[in-house]
Order: sequence, then C-alpha cells, then structure tokens
Amino acid sequence: MTMKKKNKNPSMPPLPTDHKTLLKLLREARHPLAPDDLVEALGLHRRKRGEVEDMLKDLVAEGKLIQLGRAYAPLERVNLITGKVQVQRSGVAFLIPDDPRRKDVFLGQDTAGAWNGDRVAVAITREHATRNHEGRVVRIVERGRNVLTVRVMRSAGQDSLLCRPTDPRLDFAILVEGVDPGLGLAKGDIALAAPGEQVDQALWAGTILSRLGPESEAQVQEALVKANHGVPTTFPDDALAEAAALPKVPGQADFAKREDLRTLPFVTIDGKTARDFDDAIYVERKGKGYVLWVAIADVAHYVPLGSALDREAYERANSYYFPSSVEPMFPQALSNGLCSLNPGVPRLSMAVRLDFSDRGLPGEVRVMNAVILSHIRLTYSRARDVCVDKLPEARAELLAEVKTNVGGAAANAAGEAVLTMLDTAEELARKMRQRRIERGSLDFDLPEGEVQFDADGQPKSVLPKVRHFAHQLIEEFMIAANEAVSEYLQAHALPCMYRVHAAPDQEKLETLYTLLERLDGEAAPKKARPGRFSDEDFTPQALGRLLASVAGTEREFLVHRLVLRSMKQAKYQPDNEGHYGLASESYAHFTSPIRRYADLIVHRLLKRALGDLSLPVPGFKKLAEMGQHLSARERVSQEAERECHKRYVCMVLRGQEGREFAGVVTGLMDYGFWVELTEVLSEGFIRLSTMLDDYYGYIKEREMLVGQRTGRVIRAGQAVRVKLLGAHLDRLEIDLELVLDRKGAPGTGGEGGETTTHRPRATRREQHAMEDRRRADQARQKRQGAGKSSGAKSPGGRNAIGQKVGGKKSGGPKSGGKRGGR
Repeated sequence: MTMKKKNKNPSMPPLPTDHKTLLKLLREARHPLAPDDLVEALGLHRRKRGEVEDMLKDLVAEGKLIQLGRAYAPLERVNLITGKVQVQRSGVAFLIPDDPRRKDVFLGQDTAGAWNGDRVAVAITREHATRNHEGRVVRIVERGRNVLTVRVMRSAGQDSLLCRPTDPRLDFAILVEGVDPGLGLAKGDIALAAPGEQVDQALWAGTILSRLGPESEAQVQEALVKANHGVPTTFPDDALAEAAALPKVPGQADFAKREDLRTLPFVTIDGKTARDFDDAIYVERKGKGYVLWVAIADVAHYVPLGSALDREAYERANSYYFPSSVEPMFPQALSNGLCSLNPGVPRLSMAVRLDFSDRGLPGEVRVMNAVILSHIRLTYSRARDVCVDKLPEARAELLAEVKTNVGGAAANAAGEAVLTMLDTAEELARKMRQRRIERGSLDFDLPEGEVQFDADGQPKSVLPKVRHFAHQLIEEFMIAANEAVSEYLQAHALPCMYRVHAAPDQEKLETLYTLLERLDGEAAPKKARPGRFSDEDFTPQALGRLLASVAGTEREFLVHRLVLRSMKQAKYQPDNEGHYGLASESYAHFTSPIRRYADLIVHRLLKRALGDLSLPVPGFKKLAEMGQHLSARERVSQEAERECHKRYVCMVLRGQEGREFAGVVTGLMDYGFWVELTEVLSEGFIRLSTMLDDYYGYIKEREMLVGQRTGRVIRAGQAVRVKLLGAHLDRLEIDLELVLDRKGAPGTGGEGGETTTHRPRATRREQHAMEDRRRADQARQKRQGAGKSSGAKSPGGRNAIGQKVGGKKSGGPKSGGKRGGR
C-alpha cells in the first residue's frame, strides 16, 4: 500500500483582514515585533510577509502603531513626549517638550509632515547619556498655524496661483485655485492662505483668504511677521466693550483707602516713541540715606480677574513691539489712557517705598495702593541732559514745563523740587548700580539696532540705539522694586510668579575657560582651585571677574558672546530658583502690568497681601501652567521682533550689492562663519566655498578657522571687512564675501571702504598644539591601517600650524586638502 506523502506546508488560518489580530499580538507582546515575528506567530508562510507589512503600514498610517527600526509597537506602549517642533535655519528640527524639565529631542530633517511651531507627539528612538535624545514624530497633535503668509510665485492657470510660504523653514509650495480676480494678486505680492490637503511631498493645496500687499512695502513685512507668529492684531468685541465702559479719568471714589502721593514730584522716564507709561519714580534724601518711591500703574483695579479684558490679556501674555507699530496687551483706552501715568493728571497706582543707606544698600520696604500725579514726562535723552549732563538750557525747559503741568501757587516750587529730585536720583542710582555689580550681577551692554524710516514709511537705515546712564537709572530702580515685592510676598507667605534665571550651562563655561587657557596661557583667567573645575568657577561673581578681566581687550567680544551662549533663558514659574544674571535670590516682574501679564498676577497677589480677600490665591499647579504659557508667548514675541528686524535689514541692504562693510566675526562652523555688520547690527554669512585664497579647517576647541597653506587664522571677535553679495527676503539671509588686502590677508578697518592690513596668524602656543594634533592624527591613522597619504611629498618647510608646504600639490585636494564648504 502506497502511503500518502505528508504535506510539509499545510494550509493555515486565513490572514485576518480587520487588523485586529495584528494589534492584539503586538499589544500582548512584551517587546516590539518585526514582520517576521508576526508571520511566525500567525503561522503564515513567509510568502505572506509582504501582506503583513502592508497591514502594518496601514496601522502606522492610522496612528495605532509606530515603527521602531524594523519592528513595530502599539502607540500606547511607547513612551511619547509632546511638545512643539522647532526648525533651525539649517533645516534640522528639534522637539521643545511641554515638560520644561525635559531636554530638547533631536528630530533631524524628517518631521513626518509637521511644520515649525506644530505641537506633536514624539517617540524616543535612541537615548544618549550626554547628547540630546533622538526621536520620531508619530502624530501631529495640533497645527501651530491654520493660516500661512505666502508669496505669489507665478500663475498656474485660470484663477490659479503657485505660492510659497514666506517662512523659509516651510519648504513646500501651495497651489491655490479659484482665486478672486478682484484681489488683484500679482507676482511678488504677499497674501494670507489657508492650507488644505497635501497633494505631494512638496506641494499642498490651499485657499487665498486676503491680500496683504507688495512684498516691498514695510507695513506688509510687519503684517506678515505678525501672521507668521500668531501675534493678535484685533481685540474681541466683548473686550472692547469693557474698555469702552471704563471712565476716562479716575473719580474721587477711586481714591478711597489709597495713600495720596499727588504732592510728591513723580516723573516718568521712557523712550521717545513710548505711549504706555507704566512706572514713575521719586527719590528724596532721608538723614544720611535715601528714600525711593516707585509707582506702577494699577491695572488690576480696572481689569477684574476673569473678565473679557483679563482673558484676552492672558492669551496675549505681553505687548508686541515692532519698529513701526505696537500690538498692545490691552486696548489703547487703557494702555495709553486710563492706566498710563500721563503727566498732569491723577492716576491710580501701586507704590513701593524703599529705604536705602548712604552706600545704596536696601532697607525697609512698604507696599501700598496709592494715587499719584506725574509732574513731567521725560525721554531718556532729556533725562540725561537734565540730571546726568546737567545742561542749563535743558533744566530751564524742564522748570517751565513742570509749571504748566502743575499750575497754581505751587508751580515754581514743584519745578525746583523735580530738579532736586532728579539730581538725588542720579546720585542714588550710581551707588545702587555699584552695589549690584559687587554682588555679582552680570552686565551685557550689547548694542541694539533701531530702524530708521523715510517720509514714505520705508526703512532707510539701521542705527545703534544710544544707551547712557539715564537708561541705567531706571533699570536700577525697577530691579530694586521687583526684588522688594518678591521678598514682600514671601514674607506674607503668599505664592508669587517669580522671574527665574537658572545657572548657565557649566559644560559651555568649561569650554570657554579651556579655550582662554589655550589662547592666552598664563595670562588666562585662573580657576578657583588648581586642577579640576569647581562650583566656585561658575558663580555670578566668578563670571563677573572674567568679564572684567577682558574688558577693553581683543578677547572681550569673544568672551561676551560665549558667556551669552552659555546662559539659559529666563522664565516665569512659582518655584523660586533665583535670578542668576542679576545675582538675585528672589525676583519677580512687577513694574510693567500694562504690557506684561506676569506683572498683573503679582499686582493681584500684592493686593491680597494688603487685605483684599476678594482676590483668590492661585494654587501652585495653576501658577505653573500660567508661567509656561507666559514664557512661551514671550519667546514668540522675541522671535517675531527678531524676524521683523532681519526683514528690515534685508530691505535696507537690497540694491547695495558689491558695497563693503566693516564687521566682526560672531560665530564659526566647518562650512563658514557669521559676521555682524557693525553699520546695521545684523549678521551675514560667509561660506568657505567663496574663499579661494586657501583651504580652511575648523578647529572647534579653539573657535577658529585656519588656512592649511598660509596658517591664516579667523577667530570669533576678529574685525574684518566684507563685501555684500546679496540680501534675500525670501530666505532671510545676508550673503557676504571676505575682502582681502593686496597681500591676500583679511582686511579690517576703516570708514569709506578703507582697508588696513591685519594678518592674524596662529600663535606659537597654537602652532605647538596643532603639531601635537597632527602627530596624534597620523598615529591614529597608522593604527587604523590608513596607509600613506596619496599626495606627493613636499620639499618645503612647515607653515604656522605645522603642516608641510612648498610642493606643487601641497594643500590641494590630492594631498589631503579639503575645500571648505563642499
């Protein structure tokens, strides 16, 4: 009898078509499973592997699974982190986690369709002990922008246009159809568009909402920046209605239970274009010491907690300032009217009275609800003329204006009182500043640019903002008031919305100290203790000594930049961790409630401390949530202001291609370096591929680029002359080229294009270090079996960094040279 041959591949249960079995297997597994694992678990033939993979991809697309390398896992089993996508100008993206305790997560260039500013969920795919963890976007939780500003590129057919987002970090096109011809859109116009479905990897559908205007107009640039960053430009109707219902001036009933300080000669000192005057000051002598009064607009009196005005102010978080416009936190009826401490009219305020010793050390503090009358509104420049330079004509003009504002029999005495008060204020502020610097407070007085406009409202130039002691006078008094109210709330056992500035990144500071030691040897700043770094090397006092040691030297720019890069961003939170930059143990924002919501929170807590039990005390968790929101909106404001400034600089420079500028090297990479143009106070970039005099290598640990043939060095802080190649509004980039002198060295200096010879080269210490590095590299290559160099031998000597020179092929590609930027 012939036996039936056994089937080696018996049929198995059919492949499930509803995906439930796959999900069940993955959820029950103790680790992610690869397709082969699933094929085996289901008892399928390996030929079915492709069908399993297709089903797995379907589940990934549905957001139920995540692919981790070759394996898959249920989304709920994976540790997901939520946060916002932040795309660098290089195109590399990071996740900024919602949880501020977590470090940023590296996403690379694949963001799975997420845009800059989108809130996403990310799965950690690789963890690192010292570097940022790596992750992958698994779900877009919320689009950061539902409306995009776009630039019209060209027509795409009947009533259709091809556009591109104005944000250079959004690298795709938008095809809009059914465009209303009445909008009059033309090539180069800026419009608002609502993105629709994704058509292709680099193409989206969209709908035009409105036309902003030609890209060349300044107002259009500010409008697109506001739209790009979600800056609100209109107030809700209910908020406007509440503002309209408020009185034009405070009434007598408002003065009840307030200290009447109207006879004290308070003054406001602000910028020339300011319209919202938050703060007023008054200083007097008291025995051998001083009394400082700081009066702040009492916004909390007019804006009830939970009102429409309050809700809108919280969402905005702060006012947004641009070169030619302001988007205020409150409607102008409050910000420029009822709450603003305008001269000659009574205003409600929260006042702080601070006693100071003759040396400028703080003493007793009182906080009160008050009513004041500002005697005069001064600009910073006018305050300088009056109380710093003490110009006779400026002081006479002030006397006349105070008489007009105050009026009556007391007018003459009031004018003299204001002059005396300002002289006393200048005296006290200098002592306070000295005490603050002594305790370790850091002072980075870096120049800022101010855009100048022509008669048509177009940007014509960028000038440095002039800073002098009148600015510092107000800063000292505001810092003192902020510290005082923070400590006052602590003393009354009440929570506070602290302004916290954490200690800097110690690793970056160690790099700075090491760099200076390599550059300057024995002349470099010394560690607190021989050998390893200690906590004493990273205190505010230690950094203050470091900054003082390089003041006025060629290292000043480099050290200031690297110290700033090590600093962490200040933020709002209910947990007091101190303010590192100010060397302050307790600090809060109190002095600007018209333009910062954090200050309004502090005002309400102060009123509670003064006995207003109708105001609730927010819990720690609530304050923490509010602090995160306010800090995030502050960053939005800063980013919007920086982008707007860069756009105006590009507009100023357009048409000046070929012109030479003086500049300072601000940062280096292996493919080029940034130069800050001192005339417009904005950075441009020089690519090494444009430098044909040599092949340059980047020495990261020394923050310098070195020419392989000449040994020429380019360092951060080095003065150079550059030529403008182009200013690009579409990319927000300024392209530059290094100007060389007749001998081929980088030029620096003069006005009107004058170029002086400056030939920075590697120091002897650097030559030895480079020689040691070269030998170490050769030894490592021999160990790895790299063999001999393919280049021809050079009969010449060695250059300044210890490399052979002199042969025809020396420094060229065939002898190991590598062209920068390629």
